[in-house]
Amino acid sequence: MSPTIPNHPSRLDKRERLSQESWKVFQIMAEFVQGYETLASIEPAVSIFGSARFASDHPHYLMTVEIARLLSDGGFAVISGGGPGIMEAANKGAKEGGAPSVGLNISLPHEQNDNPYQDVSLHFKHFFARKVMFVKHASAYVIMPGGFGTLDEMAEILTLVQTGKSRRIPIILVGSEFWSGLLGWFRGTLLTEGAISPSDMDLMTICDDPQTVIDTIFDFYRNRDVGATAEEQQKLLDL
Repeated sequence: MSPTIPNHPSRLDKRERLSQESWKVFQIMAEFVQGYETLASIEPAVSIFGSARFASDHPHYLMTVEIARLLSDGGFAVISGGGPGIMEAANKGAKEGGAPSVGLNISLPHEQNDNPYQDVSLHFKHFFARKVMFVKHASAYVIMPGGFGTLDEMAEILTLVQTGKSRRIPIILVGSEFWSGLLGWFRGTLLTEGAISPSDMDLMTICDDPQTVIDTIFDFYRNRDVGATAEEQQKLLDL
């Protein structure tokens, strides 16, 4: 028996859907404008990523609190995804320091709850608009252990820096034991097959303790301005 072709929407239905999608552009624009204006004065800043599933007594959570506090005491605003787990730990640590604690919250079907440690809160419906804010305003990325969302953010910044679409910043993976399998695959498969260049492995730094994370960021900017140069600012405009 031949498969049946599903019913196609009528031209009226298509026109109505197109109208809705066209108006959606204005909602997307509003998210970008609000993000740009709100975060314009939040610099320098470090974006911290990691799993939403770690409880407040988990070692990764506790380490994130310490990293964020040291960054905040060092003058860096801390940007997280605004939710629970590592995101909450990042905002909590920043709140204990002297710099702003920023949450870029996302609306999800299962309703991500904002954590209570945010000095500045933005709310997004679109992941891609939120991603731009993480990159545009970050002087470094600190990537704690996490799942698919964390891997997505890591791949995003690596791709942007690798292709020259974003400025070079420290990309720090925290936890050599957690990340060793993935990095081994990068070297043993991606590099061996020629899918990446040897220099691409240098885009990432592995750290295992909070002070090393801070030292790595400060060492990177020892002989350069933590802010973007005019050329780098142009790159960020074209994200």
